[in-house]
This record gives sequence, C-alpha cells and structure tokens, in this order.
Amino acid sequence: MLYLYHEQAGKPQIDIAGDAHRYLFKVRRHKAGEEIHLRNLQDDEIYRYEISHIDKRSALLSLVSAQTLRIAAPHHLHIGWCVIDPKSIEKVLPSLNEMGVAKITFIYCERSQKSFKPDLERLRKILLNSSQQSGRSVMMELEVVESLEQFLERYPDAKLLDFSKDRFVESERFERIVIGCEGGFASAERSLFGEADILGFKTPLVLKSESAACAVAAKVLL
Repeated sequence: MLYLYHEQAGKPQIDIAGDAHRYLFKVRRHKAGEEIHLRNLQDDEIYRYEISHIDKRSALLSLVSAQTLRIAAPHHLHIGWCVIDPKSIEKVLPSLNEMGVAKITFIYCERSQKSFKPDLERLRKILLNSSQQSGRSVMMELEVVESLEQFLERYPDAKLLDFSKDRFVESERFERIVIGCEGGFASAERSLFGEADILGFKTPLVLKSESAACAVAAKVLL
C-alpha cells in the first residue's frame, strides 16, 4: 500500500478507527512514532502523518507535511463499456485502474443482458483499494447510460472497437472508445459510427469483452 485513503486527510489531526485501524495496526503492524502517507483523493496532495497514539480501537495521527504529487496516466482514456456480467467487470477493474483508465461509462447496448446492474458503490470500493495499492492519486470516474445513442450524444468523438482491416488500436491516438458485450454490436449500433471511427486489433482471435478492455488500456496507456 502506497498510501491510505481518508476523507479528512489534510487536517492537522485525524482519528483512525474501524477497517483502517485493523489494517494499519494488525495487518501492517505500524507502531506509535512511525509515519504513514494519506490521501483524500479530492486534491493532488499526499499527506505525511505521524502516529501519535494507538489504543485497541482507535489511533491518533498528526500531520507532519504535505506535498503536491499527482500520479496518473500520461494519456486520457475513457471506455464506453457495454454492460456485461458484473462479476467479470469486478475481476478486471483493478487492472484497468492500475493502467490508468480515467473513466468508464457502462452502456446498455442491444445485446447487454438488462438484468445485469453495475453496483457503482461496490465498484468504487474496489477502485479505492486498487488506488491505494498502485499509488494512483485520481479516482476513476464511473457512470451508467441507457443506450449507445445516449452515450454518443454526450461523447460524439468516441471510436468503436470492432473488426477493422486497416485501422488498428495501436496506430490511433484517441480519448474515447466503445467496447461491446458478448456477441458484439447489432448492425444498427455499428451504423452509428463512420468507418474511420471503427478500430480493431491485429489478431484473428476473438477476445472476451473484458480482455478487449484490458488490451485497449494496455496499448493506449502503457
């Protein structure tokens, strides 16, 4: 863990309890007098605190210093992701976060199962743990839209990841791309994009939706 998230990071003194207390003092075995880093994920500051006092259920941290330190990917990538099984999303979300994806918009495409409902609160908890481990200082944004048409109304510059013979992800620089669910896109959805905005991979293999999301992130961000 490169830092601990606390919404009050930046204040002169902070009380630590609950899960954070158990993690710091039962898992990490920190002791009084040691220093730890905290972020509030609302600014670019990383705060250094000294552990002033520890008891069985709480601890007191005192601010020592603050430093502006933004840790983020050098390129902005926003993925429009047609809704798939939330369990599959949860498995790869930490990897997408570590690679630096800035935002994911979950889209109910024609072939998405409408019974799948992304639990944004649960996903944000996964992102929070991932950010603490990777050092990322800016939380990934999450949102849900009801259709691909609605997504394109908000983000008309988006590309589409599909099969293309001459336009590939590795040769493009873009900020937004839509990734389909299992079964790909309906013809009406594909027709919403011009041929110049449809990209593919140089592979004859068919990727799962979550594999495609990781592949796009790796090619664009790393």
